[in-house]
Amino acid sequence: MAREGNLEPPTRHPLDWRNPAFYDETECFAELERIFEICHGCRRCVSLCKAFPTLFDLIDEGKTGEIDGVDKADYWKVVDQCYMCDLCYMTKCPYTPPHEWNLDFPHTMLRAKAIKFRKGEVKASEKFLASTDVHGSLAGIPIVVQAVNAVNRTKPARAAMEAVLGVHRDAWMPELASQTFRRAAPAAQATQVIDGERTPGKVAIFSTCYVNYNEPGIGLDLLKILEHNGIPYTIVEKERCCGMPKLELGDLESVAASKEANIPVLARYAKDGFAILSAVPSCTLMFKQEIPLMFPDDPNVQLVKEAMWDPFEYFSARRRDGLLKTDFPQPLGKVSYQVPCHARVQNMGKRTEEVLKLIPGTQVQTIERCSGHAGTYGVKRATHPVAMQIGKPVFKAMAQHKDGGAPDYISSDCPLGGHHIAQGFEVNQLGTPRLAHPLTLLATAYGLK
Repeated sequence: MAREGNLEPPTRHPLDWRNPAFYDETECFAELERIFEICHGCRRCVSLCKAFPTLFDLIDEGKTGEIDGVDKADYWKVVDQCYMCDLCYMTKCPYTPPHEWNLDFPHTMLRAKAIKFRKGEVKASEKFLASTDVHGSLAGIPIVVQAVNAVNRTKPARAAMEAVLGVHRDAWMPELASQTFRRAAPAAQATQVIDGERTPGKVAIFSTCYVNYNEPGIGLDLLKILEHNGIPYTIVEKERCCGMPKLELGDLESVAASKEANIPVLARYAKDGFAILSAVPSCTLMFKQEIPLMFPDDPNVQLVKEAMWDPFEYFSARRRDGLLKTDFPQPLGKVSYQVPCHARVQNMGKRTEEVLKLIPGTQVQTIERCSGHAGTYGVKRATHPVAMQIGKPVFKAMAQHKDGGAPDYISSDCPLGGHHIAQGFEVNQLGTPRLAHPLTLLATAYGLK
């Protein structure tokens, strides 16, 4: 992804997180100061998130109007506002490697978060929110699911969650599924494997915590699409959280534990010629970028990286191979679609838009801006209002379709971001279009819904 002022694509250095110097706070703060000085002189990322306005306000309101007038203890205020979207690195910053200034804002934020975590300064409530496997383990248990979901909808319970877990009482929260995706997924019928020039002809599905525990319908729609296209699939034998929530927390040892559980399993599918599909962009990004940067010398990690696909990246390549069906009997009308940050930084182009535009009678409006949700950032008491503020330009842009009037559907590849946008529509009284994941839209257009 080329950036204005720098014609070379950004490159990434491996994350030297096993080196004891990585956790040296003095060294880290020296690097933060160096980076902040450069950002202060540039300021082109000011509209991306709250981290940059926080930094620039600290400088402008400081004693000297420069970074040397900022108390180093206030650096943590900037770190706490970074939710690792990676957009500054991949789409805005002209000073990333191979530039000689070698600026990596998000991974320096990650280093600071890792130091904070190792010092024991991360709250227990934040650790719990990032433990998706733990609270998802209740999904699929009769009575328990209904009870948990019912409690989640009551104002007294939400007030208690705000006090104990730091979850904002007004933030949208996902419900637990009555049946997990892994249990609900039908066994695939025997189908001939047809490899394309660009695409493996068989697919392994990495469920993700969210699809498995919260919205299995997204995964089931993916399976319907694969079956309709004659693509044999299997569900990954066993899996654990991809590690993204722990990465955002700075808990790198837990990320490593997830890697040790997932990579040997996924590598077997990669070696057997499967395309591995994950329907949540953050999970896909973990296997394409973050885990490979943490473990650059692990050959199985690199195998999984090469085999991992976003579903629409796969369908787009399948179409270029002449192997994707384009018989769409059901038009979708006007669709306002948001590209999630963690999809944008995968450097694959607008593949979801490309596929949805194949559907006759469908007008797609694409918004390339952060919804503001950003994992746990969007639900925390301290940051939910900020997340809603960050997303406001997205809500307004999506509410008015480029072809006139309100959209029939709003959609995002990130399920959490999609619900955050829907809440933004409600809060800002922008109408009530239907929210549907792009995979659900594609299944609908195929007449499979």
